[in-house]
Amino acid sequence: MPGENLRRRGFVNGPSLTNPTRGLFENGTFGFFILYRFLKGKISFLLAFCYTVCMFWTATKRVFKSGFVSFWRNGFVSLSSILIITLTLFTLGGIIFAGALLDYSLREIKAKVDINVYFVPTAGEDEILNLQRKLESLPEVAETEYVSREDALANFRDRHANDEITLQALDELGDNPLGAILNVRARETSQYEGIARFLESEGGEDGTFMDKINYYQNKTAIDTLSKIINGGTTIALTVTLILAIISILIAFNTIRLVIYIAREEISVMRLVGAGNTFIRGPFIVLGLMYGFVSGIITVIIFYPATYWVSNITETFFSGWNLFQYYTANLPALIGILTGGGLILGALSSYLAVRKYLRI
Repeated sequence: MPGENLRRRGFVNGPSLTNPTRGLFENGTFGFFILYRFLKGKISFLLAFCYTVCMFWTATKRVFKSGFVSFWRNGFVSLSSILIITLTLFTLGGIIFAGALLDYSLREIKAKVDINVYFVPTAGEDEILNLQRKLESLPEVAETEYVSREDALANFRDRHANDEITLQALDELGDNPLGAILNVRARETSQYEGIARFLESEGGEDGTFMDKINYYQNKTAIDTLSKIINGGTTIALTVTLILAIISILIAFNTIRLVIYIAREEISVMRLVGAGNTFIRGPFIVLGLMYGFVSGIITVIIFYPATYWVSNITETFFSGWNLFQYYTANLPALIGILTGGGLILGALSSYLAVRKYLRI
C-alpha cells in the first residue's frame, strides 16, 4: 500500500514538531545517505590525486626518456660539452687536493714552530731556570726545554761533524762560545706573539740577559707561506671560474645546436598541443646529463691519478698520502664534483632553452 511504502522509507511517522529526529535513522536510510556523501567526497579526492600523480609520473618519464634519447642520438655533439665540463671539474678537484696538501704542509710547519731563546754566554743558569719556571706558569705555554751551554756545544759539534775547519776553529777558541738555549712551545700558534712579548719584558735589568728571540723570523716565514697559499688559491679559483664560464658557453651552444636539429620535431609537438614542460624538459635533462656524466668521469679519472701521485706526495710532504685522502673523502668528492657538473649543465641548458626555445 502507498502508506506502507512511505512508512518504510521514513516519511510516515517521520520527523515532527515534537520529535524532529523521529524516523530519520529508521532502516538506516539517513545514515547510509550521510556515509555515501562522505565516501563520495573522499573517493573523488583520492581518484583525482591518483590521476594527478599518474599524469605527472607519465609526463616526467616521457621528458627523461626524450632527454636520454637526445643525449645518445647527438653523441658527438654532446662529447664536446662533456669534455670541457670534465676539464673544469678536474681543475676544481685539483684545487681541492692542492688546498688539502697546502693546509697539511702549513699545519706541519706551524707544529714545528717554537720560540728559541738564545742567552748570552755570561747569563747565569739560575736566572735562566727562574725564567723557565715563569714561562711554565703561563697558561699559553705547553712545554719548555732547557739546553745548557755544554749541551748546545755538543749539539753543534754533532751537526758539524764532517766540517773539520769549523771544528778546528772551535777548538782554537778554547772556551765555549755558545750560550744556553730555552725552547718554548705554545698550546696554539696564535699564542706565540704574546709569549714573545712576555720574554721581551723579562730581558733582564741591563737588557743583555737574552741574546736573541727567533720567533719573529719564524713568524715572517709562516706569514709569507700563508700569503703564497692564499695567492695560489685565488689564482686557482680564478682559473676554475674562467673554465666554468667556458663550459657553460660550450654546453649552451651545444644545446642550441640540438634545438636547431630538433626544430621540426618541436614544431610537430607544438601542433599537437604539447605543453611547455614536455617541449623544454628534454633539453634541461640533456644539460643535466652532460654535468652528471662529466662529474662521474672526473671522479673515475682521479682514482688512478691520485694513486700515481701519492708516492710523490708521501715522499716530499712528510708522509701525506694523496690517494688515502681521495679514498677517505670519496663521498664528499662525488657530491662536490657531480653537484658542480649538474649545476653547470642545468645552468647552460636553462639559458639556451630560455633564449632559443620561446613557446
